[in-house]
Amino acid sequence: MGLIKAGVVVLDCAEPEKLAAFYKELLGGEETEVTANRVEIKEPGGFRMAFRRDVNAVPPSWPRPENSLQVHLDFRVDDLDAAERRIVTLGGRPIEAKEAVGPYEYEERGFSDPAGHSFTVHVVPPASPKQG
Repeated sequence: MGLIKAGVVVLDCAEPEKLAAFYKELLGGEETEVTANRVEIKEPGGFRMAFRRDVNAVPPSWPRPENSLQVHLDFRVDDLDAAERRIVTLGGRPIEAKEAVGPYEYEERGFSDPAGHSFTVHVVPPASPKQG
């Protein structure tokens, strides 16, 4: 067992209650801690996120270089189209990004949450035995 264990991913934002509601609905999670300046959620698989109030928070500008990424989250999905519909319904926005050069192991799409943090949803293809 490692000396250090993963804790919780924390996103700074101006309105933690609203951003927590977005991710709670997106991930099917539940609130586990609510204070005046922080809301924490946990999704059914155990992944935890927290949203901390920062009235001076500046949303990332990815893929543009100013303010860069700051943080990036990856989520796995079974159906990209259904995931996109759900994300947009909850207030997320698609991000137009240049395709990176090189082989891909999976299909992905980029989005930003209502506070501007970027995240990617991707489908990992089923592993198949090598042929030949």
